[in-house]
Amino acid sequence: MASRVTRGWFLIRPVVNTTAHKGNINATIGAAVTALCIKRTGTIARREHATYAYEDQQQQHPTELDSGTEKRTTQGPRRYWSKAEIKAIYDSPLLQLVFRAAQAHRVTHDPSKVQLCTLMNIKTGGCSEDCSYCSQSARYETSTKASRLLSVEPVLEAARRAKENGSTRFCMGAAWRTATGRPRSFNNILTMVSEIRAMGMEVCTTLGMLTPEEAKQLKEAGLTAYNHNLDTSREYYPEVITTRSYDDRLNTIEAVRSAGISVCSGGILGLGETDNDRVGLIWEVSK
Repeated sequence: MASRVTRGWFLIRPVVNTTAHKGNINATIGAAVTALCIKRTGTIARREHATYAYEDQQQQHPTELDSGTEKRTTQGPRRYWSKAEIKAIYDSPLLQLVFRAAQAHRVTHDPSKVQLCTLMNIKTGGCSEDCSYCSQSARYETSTKASRLLSVEPVLEAARRAKENGSTRFCMGAAWRTATGRPRSFNNILTMVSEIRAMGMEVCTTLGMLTPEEAKQLKEAGLTAYNHNLDTSREYYPEVITTRSYDDRLNTIEAVRSAGISVCSGGILGLGETDNDRVGLIWEVSK
């Protein structure tokens, strides 16, 4: 068994949400780095981004479709960025970037409030993937002990305690490559999702790769959001993980958002990547 390569890392998980519309990733990481100007006319507040990260509700701006040939007019978050535009923002002075991010945050969030979420590991260790940053991989010598998926009731009890303590979202993570081929485990997770949703809480899971049918079942069970990180740029990805491809990650994200589930996705910094790789990650997440 190989020794784990120790690498310093920092998780950056921007609030990246999707609506039920196909391809509609509302990338706050893109919006959070653009200048916001708030104008008031009478009692009506108009919000305009200098770079159209958010398009004015009263003024439409044309954006290109994925084909690059057709044009359409939309309202809402801007989803079409060039890497050059992203790099220009990435290279901004730090405090200016923080200021602009705070402004963008206020477009869709109350700055005086936070959401309290509880994360529970429902299946630990023994993962067959070789993610070089992860102590739950079975390929490295770590102190993490592999365990089976928890049964339903202990998870529901943890969710009840989380709600009593003020959490409004309960997140569950399972350390494995995919739920495919684990029908009993997946059915138990569907039960967990539906029962916790019935408690009046939002529910989030991270279960590795999903098929479109599995994503649909999770949606029907009441799943609010699905976490699936891209980790780094497409170009640097093989240096971090070799047991799956970048397109495997994107396919799961597409299955999740096509099912109408909100996507939570981000990456990890400090894996040996360059600034251009970080820009590439932001570009992928912003699409």
